[in-house]
Amino acid sequence: MPLHSTHSFAELTEDDLFSQLDQETLPRHVAVIMDGNGRWASHRGLPRIAGHREGLVAVREVLNTCYRLGIPILTLYAFSEENWNRPQAEIDLLMTLLEKFLLQERQTFHERKTRFFPIGLLHKLPASTQELVHTIAQETEHFTDRTVVVALSYGGRSEIIDAANRLIDDMQCGKASGRVQEAQFERYLSTAGFPDPDLLIRTSGEARISNFLLWQIAYTEIYFTKTLWPDFRRRDVLLALLDYQKRDRRFGRLPHGVSPQNRL
Repeated sequence: MPLHSTHSFAELTEDDLFSQLDQETLPRHVAVIMDGNGRWASHRGLPRIAGHREGLVAVREVLNTCYRLGIPILTLYAFSEENWNRPQAEIDLLMTLLEKFLLQERQTFHERKTRFFPIGLLHKLPASTQELVHTIAQETEHFTDRTVVVALSYGGRSEIIDAANRLIDDMQCGKASGRVQEAQFERYLSTAGFPDPDLLIRTSGEARISNFLLWQIAYTEIYFTKTLWPDFRRRDVLLALLDYQKRDRRFGRLPHGVSPQNRL
């Protein structure tokens, strides 16, 4: 069935949007920069924490939608390295919300046979948060069909530097040798073993990457939406996926049927 134009998508129901999806070309790995909680709260005259609370509703919507569609890997940018510069009171509330959310979703991870996989500088998290994050990660590490990667205290540049340093250490002690190759280097990243994201979604109208998965998104399709994260719902996920399925992913190759001579 041919896809509707972007303009006509707005007129479709969620069921219609689902029916338009090509189940054979859904992304294997979707990454999300969840942005706009503070602005959502500010527009309503509410404290920022109200936006973060409502943002958890959006997280569940995305988790449920990806599960329903059978998307194997979902990566969420939950807390960046730069977020440590926020007021301590806000950081404390964010960590409390994170712990509460994980406790609420813990059973769901088991029921859905979903692996919880945290990445980032986890040692910077409060002790109670660290303990819970590591516990749920260990409890679910045997699940292989679905994975929810959560980036906490994460920065793309730090990840690359850390990977480089660990590779250097292995070379110095004889565990690695020769000239560095991409496949070799990727084994030192926190996402080792996972395919790169096929689709990156960023909410709130901002059009930047914000130090997220800098190595992994080299050929990722990027979808920007003006929707603030707390307003992001199943319909928004479907619209992003439909937009993704209209893309021609060539990875630097020529379009099908075009010869090099015709390109020049």
